[in-house]
Amino acid sequence: MANKIILVDTSILIDYYRKANKANAVWVTLIDQEYEFVISTITKYELYSGATPNQMEFWNSILSIISIITFDEKCVDAAIFINTALKRKRKQIDLADLFIAATAMNQNLPIATLNKKHFERIDGLTVLL
Repeated sequence: MANKIILVDTSILIDYYRKANKANAVWVTLIDQEYEFVISTITKYELYSGATPNQMEFWNSILSIISIITFDEKCVDAAIFINTALKRKRKQIDLADLFIAATAMNQNLPIATLNKKHFERIDGLTVLL
């Protein structure tokens, strides 16, 4: 039984896709730690954007077992808040990462990412890995 829900960033899933030995992927480590996974609709967009038919088939199989959280108006409000704070510090991040972080914060979820550099700039966001 899963003990904790985490929002998985696109980087974790791309890492899994690219690893020849899937057992060495960070996602497998998180599975072994019994996390339950969710992603943002933004991650779904990033995965499918420009994907080949074979890649789409791969992502279809993966996403069939992961819940997807919609980027809604509350997420937009969270993104505005985060972006305003990052602007003040002159440490803005790209929009996709901003929207994924806003989704995690809106749901009060930690985020698992290989892109700690961007996500650690956000006060109040718990970053795993």
